[in-house]
Amino acid sequence: MKKLTTIAFLFLFLINPAFSDQNILSSLKEGSKIIFIRHALAPGNGDPKNFKIDDCSTQRNLNKVGIEQSMIIGKFFRDHNIKIDRVLSSQWCRCKDTANLAFENYKIFKALNSFYDPRFAENEEKQIKDLKKFVKEWDSDKNIIFVTHYVVILSLLNIGVSSGEIVVADKDLNVIGSIETF
Repeated sequence: MKKLTTIAFLFLFLINPAFSDQNILSSLKEGSKIIFIRHALAPGNGDPKNFKIDDCSTQRNLNKVGIEQSMIIGKFFRDHNIKIDRVLSSQWCRCKDTANLAFENYKIFKALNSFYDPRFAENEEKQIKDLKKFVKEWDSDKNIIFVTHYVVILSLLNIGVSSGEIVVADKDLNVIGSIETF
């Protein structure tokens, strides 16, 4: 685990140029930004057939790399003293675990739930509408963090993201930049 932490640290802070992008970091320090984080690494694709929202044993969950990645995300925000208004998460366990490991305090926000699976596809329009309404009404000089899924970020911002990727946007949902953590 120590070797993985060292490798992840080197990758994030020495090799990955996104972490040195002063525009993104300056923007985060200004506050009032919308931060989307795709859940950390949870191997697989979609939801298992026996998926139950209230039973993590039926879901794709973070693996060891995903757990470490979540902790690195939180460390990035703490080390750079980035002010956070609140952290909101999808109900899926991989999102809740990412939020908990990175930030500890979070609340569930159903508009961040996945609609990738055909069982949930009909929710997309309402969720995106609710999410846009929330962002429009949100007002803080700190940043807000949404821990969510690939499909939510794609639908709202029209960009694809990797596991654990951090996307920074302004209140009008204009993407400022992103930080890959893996």
